[in-house]
Amino acid sequence: MNQRILPLLLALTITSTVQLAAAGDANTLSAKEKAAGWQLLFNGKDLSGWHNFKKEGVRPGWQVKDGALICVDPHNAGDIVTSNQFDWFELQLDYNISEAGNSGIMYHVTDEGNAAWATGPEFQLEDNVKAADKIRCGWLYGLYQPPVDPKTGEILDATKPVGEWNHVRLLISPEKCVHEINGVKYFEYVLGSEDFTNRVAKTKFAKMPLFAKSNVGYIALQGDHGSVSFRNIKLRALKTP
Repeated sequence: MNQRILPLLLALTITSTVQLAAAGDANTLSAKEKAAGWQLLFNGKDLSGWHNFKKEGVRPGWQVKDGALICVDPHNAGDIVTSNQFDWFELQLDYNISEAGNSGIMYHVTDEGNAAWATGPEFQLEDNVKAADKIRCGWLYGLYQPPVDPKTGEILDATKPVGEWNHVRLLISPEKCVHEINGVKYFEYVLGSEDFTNRVAKTKFAKMPLFAKSNVGYIALQGDHGSVSFRNIKLRALKTP
């Protein structure tokens, strides 16, 4: 065998082994995570714990493949929500967006609205390069966006290219809410604060009387604007006074 080819084959073998190991660890909790109160919202095997917004069951546009929860057909998927409702929590998950894809994570969603976004604020997910919506990934839809990155002169963007997995951390507490992507903090805000209320008043949400009014609700994943995959969906309830 050509000696120059051997190192390349070895590198490919190592890479494949690492990828398989990572896939094998997906959708599981370590002993440390369990002790800290983390729970899985997706078991990596089926759609248990989820249903379409205000409906029973899950439409066929959502499928579980290779340990990922995937919106394979946005024309027959719709938004899905958790079976349980949550008040204050830390949520972490991985997502992989399609080219020009657009999705989102909503929280404190209730059944009172005509749509999930009529009550639940949305952590935007999208392909920042080709998606038509100019509200970018990680922003709180219509309300908050990251500052300008002094290194680039552009609004902070920590997302990876289409086809790669990104990690989200969303902290929702009475004291502050935090948005992070791939370990980079974007911003924080306080639900119901004067600043938050003033921002809502300047958006389409001002015409939705129940928007961001509940401190408890479902977590929703948006499935009507392109293909998107999720895995490692984990939540830790926060203890509050």
